Amino acid sequence: MNPAEMPGRLKLALGPLLYYWPRDRVLAFYREIAESAVDAVYLGEVVCSRRHELRLEDWLSIGEELAAAGKEVLLSAQALTESEGDLKLMRRVVENARWRVEANDMGAVRMLADRVGWVAGPHLNIYNPRTLAMFVAMGATRWVAPVEVAREMLSGVLAERPAGIEVEVFAHGRLPLAFSARCFTARRFNLQKEVCGYRCLDFPDGLELETRDGEAFLALNGVQTQSAQVYSLAGEIAPLRALGVDVLRVSPQSRGTREVLEVMRAAIDGGIDASAAHRALAAVAPGKLCDGFWYGRAAHEPTAPTGHGVQA
Repeated sequence: MNPAEMPGRLKLALGPLLYYWPRDRVLAFYREIAESAVDAVYLGEVVCSRRHELRLEDWLSIGEELAAAGKEVLLSAQALTESEGDLKLMRRVVENARWRVEANDMGAVRMLADRVGWVAGPHLNIYNPRTLAMFVAMGATRWVAPVEVAREMLSGVLAERPAGIEVEVFAHGRLPLAFSARCFTARRFNLQKEVCGYRCLDFPDGLELETRDGEAFLALNGVQTQSAQVYSLAGEIAPLRALGVDVLRVSPQSRGTREVLEVMRAAIDGGIDASAAHRALAAVAPGKLCDGFWYGRAAHEPTAPTGHGVQA
C-alpha cells in the first residue's frame, strides 16, 4: 500500500505556489518536489491572472510528472476573478478530466456544485459545521480551514463533522491573509496594475512591509497581502491529530521548501521533537515563526520553541 493511502495517517500537502517565479525556476522546483516527502501537491495560479510564465497546459504537464512520482495532484482555482478571461480559465480548470479542483471563490463553487470530489479551499468563508455541511452536500470531499481558524473554533466545527469530508490545515508558511483588486506591488513602484512590469518577479517571497519601528509586518504579493512572519504548527502535531485533522499544508517558499517538508514529515512521524523542528524550520524561513492564530491571538505572536510536544 502507498504510505499516503494508509488509514489514519496524517498526510502532508504542498499548497499552490503563491509567488511569481520565472518558468525555469518553477519547473526545477517541482522536479525537486517530486522527490520530496510530500503526499499531495496543489498546482495552478491562485493570485493573479497576469502571471503568464506558465499556462494551464504547463501545470497539467507538471501534474503528470508529480503523479508519476506517486503524488496526489490537485488543481487550485484563482481566488479573485475579475474578467471574462479569468472565468474562462476557471472553467477549463474545473472541467479538467484528470484531477480534483480546489475552489477558492464562490464562482468556482458554483461551477463545481454537484460534482463529487472537489476541495473547499481556505479562502471560502467556512467557520461552522452547518456551513461545512452545505459545501459537503454540494460535493466537497476536503475542506481546507481558513488560516485564521483557532484550535478552539476548529474543535467546535469538527465536533459535528459531516461524513465523508477530509480536513486540511495550513501548517507552515507565510499566511495568505487577503486579496484586493488593487496590485500593491505595482503601487509600490508607482505603476498601474495593467502595466506593472511584472515586478512580482523581483520578490520571490513577497515584498516585506515594515512598521515605522522597522518591524516586519506584512508581505505584499501583487493583489495578495500576506503575513511577514511564517506561520508554523510543527509543535502542534499531537493536538491536530487528536482533533481529527487529516492533512497539513505547507506553502512554497523560495528556498528550503524541500527541507521544510522533510522536517514536517519527521515531526508527524515522531522522528524529531518540537524543539528540533522549530530550529530546523526557523533556519530556512523567510521570516520569524509565529502561531498566534492557533491560540486565538494576534497572528504575529511568536511560536514557542517547544510547542506542546510532537508525538507519533
